Amino acid sequence: MDVSDLKGLSGEVRKRMDSQIEHVRRELSGVRTGRASVAILDTVHVEAYGAPMPLNQVASLSIPEPQMIVAQPFDHSLLGTIEKAIRNSNLGLNPTNDGKIVRIPIPALTEERRKELSKLVHKYAEEGRNGIRQVRRDANDKLKKLLKDHKISEDDERRGLDEVQKITDQHIGMLDELQKKKDGELLGK
Repeated sequence: MDVSDLKGLSGEVRKRMDSQIEHVRRELSGVRTGRASVAILDTVHVEAYGAPMPLNQVASLSIPEPQMIVAQPFDHSLLGTIEKAIRNSNLGLNPTNDGKIVRIPIPALTEERRKELSKLVHKYAEEGRNGIRQVRRDANDKLKKLLKDHKISEDDERRGLDEVQKITDQHIGMLDELQKKKDGELLGK
């Protein structure tokens, strides 16, 4: 953190913690909850034109019904490749193609699979919390360095530490809410 005043430090801390929250949000969107969502296919890459490409760049994705995703390739020669990429993605999906589109039925989640996914949600949330704590640690170190270099007073350092802790608590609370919401979707609470 290259900040020389408390306001700048506070803004930098918020920005870095917000990016941690966004990262966790993206990770959680990839965890399937038994309902069709094109976000679960974000990690799927298709070998197209000699390079791996994200699925959403080689096909249009839609959800015609709650338990089905449809991928319509922009180039029909990629049908088999798309089907194979989805099957090999470790998402537990079994796509089929009819010569024009790839249908991806979303199977209902078993209780055991829901619990596994819940553990994954908790893991992502904990990684996010650790990231936020690291930002707090960096900010606190910066405040101590500013005090040591006589750029801020002890009172300013105390106010800065309190402000950083307040921002940290807000962001940890946001992560807890995200985790609770995703767990609710998964476990039906």
